[in-house]
Amino acid sequence: MHGTTQSPASWRPVEELLRHRGHRTVAVDLPTDRPDLRAVDYAAIVRAQAGDALAPVLVGHSGAGLLMPAIARAVAASHLVWVAAMIPGPVSLADELTVDTGEMFNPEWRSLTEPPTADPVVAAYFLFHDCDLAGVRAGLRTLRLFYPAATYREVHELPDLPSTYVLPREDRTLRPSWMRQAARERLGVEAIEVDGGHCPQTSRPSTLAGVLGAVRPARP
Repeated sequence: MHGTTQSPASWRPVEELLRHRGHRTVAVDLPTDRPDLRAVDYAAIVRAQAGDALAPVLVGHSGAGLLMPAIARAVAASHLVWVAAMIPGPVSLADELTVDTGEMFNPEWRSLTEPPTADPVVAAYFLFHDCDLAGVRAGLRTLRLFYPAATYREVHELPDLPSTYVLPREDRTLRPSWMRQAARERLGVEAIEVDGGHCPQTSRPSTLAGVLGAVRPARP
């Protein structure tokens, strides 16, 4: 599942590596022009795109984390992998941010007045700062704003499923300290920490593919 700043194309490097190892992958494409859709609506869309996938491992990046509980139930996921992703809490994201946005987001990110997708320089700084030149160019080609506004006001109950959390140590979007604590308190796992920034699927596809390939979900 792509996040709120990239299209499904962002997953292609990781998909190629996983398919080479014998895995089947589906990069879902969520509508960007329907901010009124609720989590269950996105879940139905993903279910249709998933086809006959049986007990899949569900991988979500960044803001897609809010949608993972509903989608996990819709596709009967066997394992969840959160990649630099928001983890839903006991209240809605809107309510959580009303209390203190500083816990979750880095100060520079909070100072933005426009989405990073509106300016390639801003996008490169926050999303692709750990990429080489080819990686920055590739990352910029995947930029796309996804703003599921209605889901920010929903409470998303976490499913009782095993999880893996991938934490990029140099993330300039979500605070590593928040991700580390949220993984421990909300998912009950210790995060797998990797080098780099917010989009390891772009900057370090081999590292991320290695983590995903090592997931051993329970068989249905």
